[in-house]
Amino acid sequence: MRLSGLFAASLVVSVTAVTALEVDLPVSARSGDVESDWTTVFYDVAHPLLIGNDGGASTGGFHVFDLNGNGTLPEKQHKTPGRTKLVTTAYGIGGKDLIVTIAQPDSYFRLYDANTAEQVGEPLTRTLGDWSALCAWKSQTSGEQYIYLFGKSQAIHFLLRQREGSYELVEIQTFETPVEASSCAVSLSARSVYFAGDDSATVYAFATSEKTDAPQISTLGEAGDDITGLAVYIGRKSDYLFVAEEDAIEIFDTSFKLQGSMKLTGDDDIEIQGLNIYQASTEIYPAGAVTYAIESDSGAGFGASSLEAAFKDLGLELNTAYNPRKKLCKASSPVCSDCSFSGFCGSEAKDSSCSCFAGFEGSSCAAFTCRNNCSAHGKCIGANICQCDDGWGGLYCAFKVVQPVAETDANGGDGDDPAIWVSPIDKSESRIITTTKSEEGAGFGVFDLSGKRLQTIAAGEPNNVDVIYNFQAGNRTVDLVYAACRADNTLCLFEISTNGTLQPIAGGIQPTKDDYDVYGSCVYRSRTSGKQYLFVNAKTAEYLQYELTWADGALHTSLVRNFTGGSGGQVEGCVTDEANGWIIIGEEPHALWRYGAEPDDDSSQGFLIGEVGDGKMYADVEGVTLVEGSSPDKGFIIVSQQGVSAYNVYRRAAPHEYVETFTIYENTERGIDAVTNTDGITAVGTALGDKFPLGLIVVHDDANQLPDGSTSEEASFKLVSLGDVLNDELIGEVDENWDPRAL
Repeated sequence: MRLSGLFAASLVVSVTAVTALEVDLPVSARSGDVESDWTTVFYDVAHPLLIGNDGGASTGGFHVFDLNGNGTLPEKQHKTPGRTKLVTTAYGIGGKDLIVTIAQPDSYFRLYDANTAEQVGEPLTRTLGDWSALCAWKSQTSGEQYIYLFGKSQAIHFLLRQREGSYELVEIQTFETPVEASSCAVSLSARSVYFAGDDSATVYAFATSEKTDAPQISTLGEAGDDITGLAVYIGRKSDYLFVAEEDAIEIFDTSFKLQGSMKLTGDDDIEIQGLNIYQASTEIYPAGAVTYAIESDSGAGFGASSLEAAFKDLGLELNTAYNPRKKLCKASSPVCSDCSFSGFCGSEAKDSSCSCFAGFEGSSCAAFTCRNNCSAHGKCIGANICQCDDGWGGLYCAFKVVQPVAETDANGGDGDDPAIWVSPIDKSESRIITTTKSEEGAGFGVFDLSGKRLQTIAAGEPNNVDVIYNFQAGNRTVDLVYAACRADNTLCLFEISTNGTLQPIAGGIQPTKDDYDVYGSCVYRSRTSGKQYLFVNAKTAEYLQYELTWADGALHTSLVRNFTGGSGGQVEGCVTDEANGWIIIGEEPHALWRYGAEPDDDSSQGFLIGEVGDGKMYADVEGVTLVEGSSPDKGFIIVSQQGVSAYNVYRRAAPHEYVETFTIYENTERGIDAVTNTDGITAVGTALGDKFPLGLIVVHDDANQLPDGSTSEEASFKLVSLGDVLNDELIGEVDENWDPRAL
């Protein structure tokens, strides 16, 4: 990664002290229900189009709508390459207008003919990561087409072109950004890229350029509220910046002076994101339209609003003559033959030097190289393109490849986290317990070790799940399952029967504090006091620790501690190490941390186990699990990394040395798909009968792809032998006789 370190200071313009006119912006047309995040538009005189992503499991991809729909947006096409969040358009590339997407399950860019929605060529440029914003920029001096892809505190600058009859998406550089962008837009008049992050009112900017130097990023200004979308209206002389803020759009000039705002009307509880603008006149929208992903009381999907009345009332200048296909008078490209078309040539006539694109080197950029030399597990066959050795894959062949040996039956909607319950009677009859956090199918699923579903039981959108062993409930000793339930922000507990199925228990729904939105959770039993504790966290990184007790025939909880985990970024996954008295937490964008788990432990500062950007760890840091060893200094911590669909293994003993990274590819012989966009994870080293004599890992899989190539709407969890992940020496450190009830 090219590191800029150049987050330049600039004057922050606040809009709070400015009084500007607000006008109504009625929703003119809507689509049917779609899991929507992002829109783009395609300019066509006869058939203007709105194109929106589809984030559904089985329907994932993008939809194409006729923008001239009156009241309802007629759907023209629906393509399903896989769950997709981002989509944009590019014009006149190799004689074609293109739709550009990147699918989350396989992280491949795909190009589609914008006129037919048919795929053009094979998928391009696999770009592993958790990507959150995408925008296109055509240079007004060279005519070259560029793409900016934003993710976890980074952005990638690509060149999109056709060369020698094939389309290419060539990485120019990767550079740091101060936030994870959730929206972006490009101003031609200001020659700037704007971007903003979630839960923030700050707009950032950097200059568009045809250089390999990392851009200087500055703060453009502060909007009136948290930003949910950005778009640029191309003006005749100067552009306008549209800033969406839930149910309103503020309009600024390029110096970030507020020009007015538009309030969405026509439904209740409107929330919009993923803005774009169609400026040209259409049959329905003579002054153009703004498009957006919308969620309201009427459902989720896409919408469009006419700009005619709003621009008139706000006194803004229309530019319906804008044409993204406009030919440049004197285009001069810096991508030249002297640099093998793999770098930028010097800007001065006498400057013959080359600035090579990422993965190219040499005086004429004719040689190629690969990052980390393909991690010594592959061959470099192109610019940052590795051909991995057998048993290796992922980013530059750095990840050990394993295969699932089984998967759970498809169940529920949006799954999240698994737990393993070890049977006290017969370990081969142990159970896998999973959560469904979506409204559809919300609750727990119980499966045997072959993945067969034995039970589902409703609960209030549980997220993470853990097992409590040997809890004293009056004169009974019981096992419990625990999760934080997001539907009503409660702590949910069920009793586990002797055959591993779940049943309600008195006091099984416990409140949290006021105005607290639960997210992740884990459990801890103190070896010092014998008390049982429940941890729960919120996205704000606030952790609550409750003591769990039994009185008057029911479960009860009492708050004993709260603290901020990590550096304050969003948290979710956690696991405790009871023998060492630790809680280990994942801070999604940043790191894996360790704290003391006792109520009176100092939580002012945590111990950093691994950090995003250290060369081993990647965002998002999600599920965390512990594999017990024969003693407190033996065993392993395993953490999932959603953006690269991989898992890091660290030693349990401090200072928690990094061991390896593994990823889970498809098992074609058994018809089991690969794991993508992974979330929760659990593991035990206990020998679980003939099926898993060396222990078991169970992981969440975001896209449950079926053998026929389609994707199920229901989630599955993949089962992997721990012995396939840890080599013979490492597996020897695991306690195959670990009994959670013998502690």
